Amino acid sequence: MGENIVKILFVGDIVGRPGRRAVREYLSAHKKADKIDFVIANGENMAGGQGFTFETYQDMIDAGVDWFTSGNHVWAKADIIPHIKDGTAKILRPANFDDNSPGAGEIEIKVKGTKITIVNLLGRVFIPILVSDPFEKAGEIIDNHPDSIIILDFHAEATSEKIAMGYYLDGKASAVFGTHTHVQTSDETILPKGTAYITDIGMTGPKESVLGIEKDIIIKQFLTGTSQSHKVASGEAIFSAVLVEFDIKTKKAVRIDRIFETIN
Repeated sequence: MGENIVKILFVGDIVGRPGRRAVREYLSAHKKADKIDFVIANGENMAGGQGFTFETYQDMIDAGVDWFTSGNHVWAKADIIPHIKDGTAKILRPANFDDNSPGAGEIEIKVKGTKITIVNLLGRVFIPILVSDPFEKAGEIIDNHPDSIIILDFHAEATSEKIAMGYYLDGKASAVFGTHTHVQTSDETILPKGTAYITDIGMTGPKESVLGIEKDIIIKQFLTGTSQSHKVASGEAIFSAVLVEFDIKTKKAVRIDRIFETIN
């Protein structure tokens, strides 16, 4: 049975130093022990709460992350952009960005001899960035990878947009995972036609925080109505992820487990 299954761990938005620490500790304890074949993580908040630096990227690669997805903060740190552009960093930017944007929004790799295509898309509802239609782009990419296990990170704000994408791609993509809100949903499921789905994987970052930021800063922002400088909170972290098993022959998901653990 194990030879016909590929196990992929997808880690929710890594936020700052606490998030990176949680990833290191979790993967050290579980990647080999749980026979995880491949690790994908959304890393767009892992350098001080916004974007990537090459140093934080390399730290997480060394910890056992195999590929990264991103979202609206992918360009927040300038030093990573040349590495995304020339492909020396294993980081996707949303595929529905302008075609002239650096880097790529999809990648096909092989895991256990099986084609895996990772796709990154950005939602359009409540996100003030001009991007092309993610539904149309998803269909276009899937048509180009008929023999792959296709895993989509849909980095989107609106619950309805993510749920709609899940049903739209049911039986076409192997998995549709929502990211961006930093709050894990408990609706993990395998849709009727075999697509693994969760509305939002959640955040891997500081537990006592408001979406990863020091809570007093955000409370002051709400009380005063004035913008405040954000700082990633410290202390213990939460690790949020999904572990999904895919049938190599059918390309369909056969199991999805939601992970939500406190890391001291």
